[in-house]
Amino acid sequence: MKSEHESSSAGSTNRLVQALCFVLFFSVMNATMFNVALPEIAADYQLSPSEVSWIVTGYSVLFALGSLLFGKLADKYPLKRLITIGIFLFSGASTAGYFSDSYIFLIICRLVQAAGASCIPALVMLIPVRFYPLEQRGRVMAVIASTIAFSSGIGPIVGGFIAGHFHWTGLFLISLAAPVALPLIRRALPDEQIVSGEKVDLAGAGLLGSAVAALMLSVTQFNIWWLVVGAVMFALFVWRVRAVPNPFIRLSLFSIAGYRNGLLISFIAFFSVFGLFLLVPMMLKDIHSLNPQTIGYVLFPAAMLAAVIGRYGGRLVDARGSRFTLYVAFAALAFGYLCLSSVSGLAAWTIAVTLPLLNIAFTFVQTAMAKVVSSTLPREQTGIGLGVYNLINFLAGAMSGSVLSKAIEFDWSSLNVTAAGARTTFGTVYLILAFLLLINMAWVYFKLEAREDMPVLRGEKVGS
Repeated sequence: MKSEHESSSAGSTNRLVQALCFVLFFSVMNATMFNVALPEIAADYQLSPSEVSWIVTGYSVLFALGSLLFGKLADKYPLKRLITIGIFLFSGASTAGYFSDSYIFLIICRLVQAAGASCIPALVMLIPVRFYPLEQRGRVMAVIASTIAFSSGIGPIVGGFIAGHFHWTGLFLISLAAPVALPLIRRALPDEQIVSGEKVDLAGAGLLGSAVAALMLSVTQFNIWWLVVGAVMFALFVWRVRAVPNPFIRLSLFSIAGYRNGLLISFIAFFSVFGLFLLVPMMLKDIHSLNPQTIGYVLFPAAMLAAVIGRYGGRLVDARGSRFTLYVAFAALAFGYLCLSSVSGLAAWTIAVTLPLLNIAFTFVQTAMAKVVSSTLPREQTGIGLGVYNLINFLAGAMSGSVLSKAIEFDWSSLNVTAAGARTTFGTVYLILAFLLLINMAWVYFKLEAREDMPVLRGEKVGS
């Protein structure tokens, strides 16, 4: 029988996971629910499509960079302090955003929101790694992945409902619920001391941030000059890393083969699946002539099932290992894309039936990859290592959206050889993504470590 202390510790652990996922829900949903409100915002402030897109683009860029910075700060400062600062920034900007009366003020509120919200995925990913034993980590990360899947799916539906029935400024009020969980998180997290000695290289962080921002802008706006700026900033960052004794990121981090291969596998996976979140709504509108609300109804069941069934991915990871889980997940994703390629020209309900397989499999990928990557990192670099991992995934999503949206501008329907009905360009793109995922599965087989006895990161127990 479990002792009273063990039962209390387990209860504290479960409450912490629930509180973290509660905050994570609002952080992720906030990133997606504004998309459907862009036409109303553009009409209110008389903005062009390129101007109003900065409400989403600016948020995404700062969200990605903030995740990296908070990851680095977590190697030095207590998580309790960082997550408190992030949540207060997030909720404070949400309050101010509700009273937006100009486009400039709205952009400022969104950027501050992103700065605060970026701490949440960075630190939520780090907490299981730092405070949970390796044998429990898969299940915790599965709960986190399921929360991300659910909040991503419900975001556009909530955004469409509020913007359609009330006013788009009401979207800011949704995020004010996040601080409710902060007292529980602060009680459950152990007290940590500031790590003395090494200072955070803010100059290096600025150079890397500028390089990443320029790269994301070059991809999202197809602007070669932003790419040139990004290359120059990255060259300066590499020079900085070699010139200072305590760089923002140590290049030795990338000499870890498991970590390096994990980043590549994760990039391909996120590139492939983030295309799904972009292409399916566009397909339902262009081919099936569905309105935004009906599109939400088609997408929602898949998000719900991913949230419920995705938790079993953690059990599979802990029981059979990350490699086996990735085989299952990538095979399911490839098969799902093959099915989607076949039914893209058929009735919308056939698409709704196909989507759960893809969404559920993706939560399995997220769980397995998070455990793979985190298990390769030395204790003193877990924060920055997971920060880079999150950044790579954000970049994959940004590139996927830009590349695939450009790809469907051309007529590739004749290559949709798997079509069960009318051939479509969307079907061809899905077929290409299926092959890309099979290549990724082969990379897992040949390059990912077969054994998972990487260093176990032992930290303080939660609730102690």
